[in-house]
Amino acid sequence: MSRFKRADKVDSLAGFRAGKTEPTVPSGLLKAARKSGQLNLSGRGLIEVPQNVYHLNIDTPEEAHQNVSFGESDRWWEQTDLTKLLLSSNQLTQLSDDIRLLAGLTTLDLHDNQLSSLPGALGELQELQQLQLSHNQLRSVPVELCTLKNLRSLTLQKNLLESLPGELGQLENLTELDLSNNQLTSLPSSLGRLTCLQKLHLCHNKLSCLPDALTQLKNVKVLDCSNNQLTDIPAGLSEMLALEQLYLRHNKLRLLPQLLAPALKELYAGNNHIEQLESEQLASLTFISILELRDNKIKTLPDQITLLSMLTRLDLTNNDITTLPESLSLLPNLNMLLLEGNPLRGIRRDLLTKGTNELLKYLRGRIKEEPERADEGPTAMTLPSQARINVHNIKTLKLLDYSEKKADNIPDELFDAAADQAVTTVNFSKNQLSFIPPRLMEFQSSLSDIQLGFNKLTCCPPDICKLLQLTHIDLRNNQLSDLPSELENLTKLRSIILSSNRFKSFPEVLYQIVSLETVLLGNNQVGGLDPSFLMKLVHLSTLDLSNNDLLNIPPELGLCTTLRCLSLEGNPFRTPRAAIVAKGTDAVLEYLRGRIPTSALLP
Repeated sequence: MSRFKRADKVDSLAGFRAGKTEPTVPSGLLKAARKSGQLNLSGRGLIEVPQNVYHLNIDTPEEAHQNVSFGESDRWWEQTDLTKLLLSSNQLTQLSDDIRLLAGLTTLDLHDNQLSSLPGALGELQELQQLQLSHNQLRSVPVELCTLKNLRSLTLQKNLLESLPGELGQLENLTELDLSNNQLTSLPSSLGRLTCLQKLHLCHNKLSCLPDALTQLKNVKVLDCSNNQLTDIPAGLSEMLALEQLYLRHNKLRLLPQLLAPALKELYAGNNHIEQLESEQLASLTFISILELRDNKIKTLPDQITLLSMLTRLDLTNNDITTLPESLSLLPNLNMLLLEGNPLRGIRRDLLTKGTNELLKYLRGRIKEEPERADEGPTAMTLPSQARINVHNIKTLKLLDYSEKKADNIPDELFDAAADQAVTTVNFSKNQLSFIPPRLMEFQSSLSDIQLGFNKLTCCPPDICKLLQLTHIDLRNNQLSDLPSELENLTKLRSIILSSNRFKSFPEVLYQIVSLETVLLGNNQVGGLDPSFLMKLVHLSTLDLSNNDLLNIPPELGLCTTLRCLSLEGNPFRTPRAAIVAKGTDAVLEYLRGRIPTSALLP
């Protein structure tokens, strides 16, 4: 009977009564965190951080109160302080001052929550190196945060920030600062004290000018000021000696900035109000390799465009250009010229659709060669094909051209004519070649551009990998299905064109060439690719996989944030839908990122 009396005292409805419950973390997770020093609570629908998380380093674990024996792996008294806490993709609206109890944290990820403010206690986490606060509702940054001397990475994009504390310059070890997608109208002058900074993202704000303090950032390699209200770029940016990539898209610029930054390789100034290119600006960009000027109001190209001798990609899409100067064809490294959406006259439409090489060849043919002096002796010779050797091109342009001859081999006379010349460009396209001429090795120390498209090549011999100066290879419209592993030795290679071949997978060796900026693999049979390896190509900006056999697009491809041009049309995948693909690269990458499981986003 006593048993039933005890039962009478039990509240049988207790499990149904509403009441506030303290959010908890499974003991197994806490136990693992004490061993590893890492705790992942991302995507758990948390409204607040459980107290047992804050007290993880100081509270005695539950198993310590149990009368059990401990194995070597279960010695709770040998626990590790928590160093990495991941709380992203929850519903946190605030962070308790108790965060100070986790003094050993080096990484704190709070992105994708609903935080509108931060506690000053964050400033006590002096070991912190990475702080991720993007995709919240922050309107301000506590000044205490600026005391984190060891902080390396601070991401604040997609918040509601209208200003920043003047003490921001105290973060003297910061290497990456992302302030994009906020409401900033100005930047503190103390920004110039962040002398370790390498990446600075300021896009999608309301900046009308850039502070002079930026000129003090001698180590910044990437500066993104796109989608602001800039009307001018201070010439002082030339003092940013390490600057390699400058993004100025979607602003109100009327002139191309005049920058003498010695390391600048890529300048993106599309979607502005630029009407003309002046020689002074062009003269300051002699080392530029990528120049994007699409969606402006440019009417003419000056002959001084030849000053950009290192240019490999020139995007002039959607401007008001009516004519092209013949001098454009003299740019020795130009391999991609985009002109769609211009009212060009005097150039047939079908010529424009044949691609850059054909267009440049056409312009080159319009150049009137100066008559040769009599005392120079013969500068041409007749080959068996009755084709004339253009010694002028060999000597002045360093160009060895034997294209469109329908030849199954390259005559030795051509190589003999180029002996002792530092040939940089070879064009043997549109022939019947079934092998790559071995005599190309004679230009081993100088050859940077090789064009072998529209031939009958079935393999790419390892010998081509001895041409260590190569920056561009064009092998389109052949019968290739593989590339030699030795290709990874080409550490200067920036662009490779493999369109219209027989590749059934993404060539593995390309994942090893970290210098690559452009990979064109359209019109093959590629069935898949590995985004985790693709992300290692930190310079890759253009990837063409159109008209292949891709049945699905890995969401992780969205993490390849260096991509500026991604072509996927003409594949049999169902997602992303054609409507999303049609919106362009940024829309596709954003869609893919949205489909990545939260755990895959964690560092």
